Amino acid sequence: MDTVDTAPQRGTTTLLVGRERAVAGVVPPETGALYAARRKIHPQGVRGRFRTLKWVILAVTLGIYYLVPFLRWDRGPGAPSQAVLIDLDKGRFYFFFIELWPQEVTYVMGLLILAAFTLFFMNAVAGRVWCGYLCPQTVWTDLFLAVERLIEGDRRARIRLDAAPWSLEKLTARILKHAIWIGIAWWTGGAWVLYFADAPTLVRDLATFQAPPVAYAAILILTVTTYTLAGHMREQVCTYMCPWPRIQGALTDEDSVAVTYRYDRGEPRIAAKKAQGLREAGRPAGDCVDCRQCVVVCPTGVDIREGLQMPCIQCGLCVDACNAVMTKLGRPTGLIAYDTEANCERRRRGEAPVIRLVRPRTLLYALLVAGVGGTMLYGLATRSFTTLSVLHDRNPLFVTLADGSIRNGLTLRIVNKRPVARSFALAVEGVSGLRVDVVGAPDGRLAVGPDATQEFRALAFAPAGAPLDKSTPLVLRITDLESGETARAQDHFKAP
Repeated sequence: MDTVDTAPQRGTTTLLVGRERAVAGVVPPETGALYAARRKIHPQGVRGRFRTLKWVILAVTLGIYYLVPFLRWDRGPGAPSQAVLIDLDKGRFYFFFIELWPQEVTYVMGLLILAAFTLFFMNAVAGRVWCGYLCPQTVWTDLFLAVERLIEGDRRARIRLDAAPWSLEKLTARILKHAIWIGIAWWTGGAWVLYFADAPTLVRDLATFQAPPVAYAAILILTVTTYTLAGHMREQVCTYMCPWPRIQGALTDEDSVAVTYRYDRGEPRIAAKKAQGLREAGRPAGDCVDCRQCVVVCPTGVDIREGLQMPCIQCGLCVDACNAVMTKLGRPTGLIAYDTEANCERRRRGEAPVIRLVRPRTLLYALLVAGVGGTMLYGLATRSFTTLSVLHDRNPLFVTLADGSIRNGLTLRIVNKRPVARSFALAVEGVSGLRVDVVGAPDGRLAVGPDATQEFRALAFAPAGAPLDKSTPLVLRITDLESGETARAQDHFKAP
């Protein structure tokens, strides 16, 4: 390959010339086309600590996704026993001991905000580490690639198979691969719908074709999208569809840790056999032997030696590949490593490298994560399991009775978030001598079923001559007759 060895400035490495730059995907071929055609990427298998870490994370995350719907959690009689359940019929979200109602959607919003700030924090500390290890697209793509390698072989075998004419062997391999891919995609969609209904029951209904049509439709949609995105589009999703690569530039700086080619050590690139001779002659020779192993193992086809690029997902596989080559050559590992751009410049100037994890932007994001997380935990720990709301009659606002007393009509709504039936006593403050009669509760006990909402019709009477304004503040309070838990609501008593 024709190259020009330069002493790179910050963020630059070897420059590729002419057609070689087009082949490497740096610029389109010189044909007048605005965009380069997509090159099919065949990532080569690699071993190393980052590849092992990715396998562990893949097993853990997929295990959680596929198995959590089958975990049980006893919430008492009449309550669902699935540990994690989104019950759309009742409008409930169950997460082990936590139960959220539609009125508590603020917790869901808080969780989304917390996830966003956590992602910002991760990006400021270590770039697209989320994309490289935890993103669902990455996890399922890794799984699909593992199936592909198992059936069709590693990179060179797959390239040869692509170029080979169709034969029984090629057809069999392709059918087997795509069948397994579709099976994984189908179970991915099937696992998702299990979060919305009792998992064992829904599995039986799906198998006997008694499940609701919406369940089959959701599984079909997720099967198609998973098969397409993880099996065929792969790096296209990370490069073009996902907005995160375009956002991360605003969240990182020169002290952000990222997969970095240490050009201060690697340049100028030269073959291993020639490097020793050049060094003995006192001429510069970098540790990079231009073997391109870092490129062929990259799932997005990035040449990390060209500097940090938008398609790079920071997965660290190029680190494992480069370390393996350096070990075979008897050279120190870490030519490609998690490092910072600032450190490359420090080493070029003869200064010691420094990792600055604590700096203004990381501190800000950490405080935001802690603040939102702490607020949500406090809210969950102190939230009430009883709520009371009052709706005043609009027409008429009040009625003047024959004896001179004033009557207001009210609708009380009591929410009981506990899994047991409860009874409440009603008290009213704000108007002297006010009497409240609740329809259907002559003894004054307001009974509400377990995990339920109950409405009561109430009539409030103010005696004749009571000191009333046109709108007098009114406080209504309910008290659990067993536990003493209270809830209150405010309204106004209307008068002439």
